[in-house]
Amino acid sequence: MERSDQLLTDIRKQLDDSEDTRLSPFATPSRKGVRRKTETMIETGYRQTFSVDADRILNSLAYTRYIDKTQVFSLVKNDHITHRVLHVQLVSKIARTIGRFLKLNEDLIEAISLGHDIGHAPFGHDGERFLSDLCMTYLNEQFHHNAQSVHFLEHVEKKGTGWNLSLQTLDGILCHNGEIHDQYLKPVTGKTFQSMTTDIKNLKQGKIKYLTPMTLEGCVVRMADTIAYVGRDIEDAIRLDLIKRKELPDSCKTTLGDTNGTIVYHLVTDLLKTSHGENHIGFSDKTSAAFKTIRDFNMERIYMNTQLKKFNSTIRDLFKVMFETYLNDIESENRSSDIFVHFLKDMSATYMNTHQHEEIVRDFISGMTDKYFLRLCPRNVLTESMIA
Repeated sequence: MERSDQLLTDIRKQLDDSEDTRLSPFATPSRKGVRRKTETMIETGYRQTFSVDADRILNSLAYTRYIDKTQVFSLVKNDHITHRVLHVQLVSKIARTIGRFLKLNEDLIEAISLGHDIGHAPFGHDGERFLSDLCMTYLNEQFHHNAQSVHFLEHVEKKGTGWNLSLQTLDGILCHNGEIHDQYLKPVTGKTFQSMTTDIKNLKQGKIKYLTPMTLEGCVVRMADTIAYVGRDIEDAIRLDLIKRKELPDSCKTTLGDTNGTIVYHLVTDLLKTSHGENHIGFSDKTSAAFKTIRDFNMERIYMNTQLKKFNSTIRDLFKVMFETYLNDIESENRSSDIFVHFLKDMSATYMNTHQHEEIVRDFISGMTDKYFLRLCPRNVLTESMIA
């Protein structure tokens, strides 16, 4: 080994060793990262394992497509409305801030944050629901964007060979979304790649609804995910004249403030005070109650707002048409179809041999951006306002 290479390797060892004293005893050291396949380049190289994961996610094609994936507001003509690419960056920043103060592994936090929404279908949670209905019909299983995120990173990216990410990163991505309100989160340890595969299967079959991360870093990202969107969605809704700031619940305004900045600040501050030195993370009773109230307000006034659902019937029909069209194209071997030209071209034999036709169609559609989805749709079904 050349002297310069040895120098870099020595620095990596120093960084790994420093984590023993620098990080909390509840943190996940970089040397604990576990992959399905051992890579000598990572084992002997100078980059720490979770930092490699973050770099690989940043360089994935799916990450690039974040730029035109709906966060909450679809088909809205306003350049200042949050898209998913900004959301994941906000989650990463908030989660790393929390991790720094709690002395957790920021590289692991960044990797989970950047990858947590990779599997989201076009048109946000509405699109996820429409695709899930089709998956139930054709595959007898539900579609969950968190499970699809893991699937993309392990089995679709790099022409079906995957990125070989660490278990801790993939677990954090799988367990990031909690539709119920959690005051506290404590890691569930002892997980393996095999148990993760079982969890994904049970999730798709509806046998389980919620999963808890195996690391405290994963728990932080799950909390940061909600912290990042709850106030931001309020600002977007106000900008679109869906709600008025004065309509926010008084108890929330008193405890958390009435702007995205103050809401994020108070939630993060309370979480740090409540969680410092603990083997779990969470909020105080007062802040947790206010947090739940503002989330319930958002659900009623924003996420279920009928003004946001005016195109849902058309979009649902388009998902069905697209699914059936591409399934037929695969079965008839229509090589001129977009699914062959833009998705299956040069795809690995491993991917082709281990996926049913319906799963391939699911992967193709779920990976689409909103605009790409609309470009491929039959023009006679779209309204002028959807195309513009």
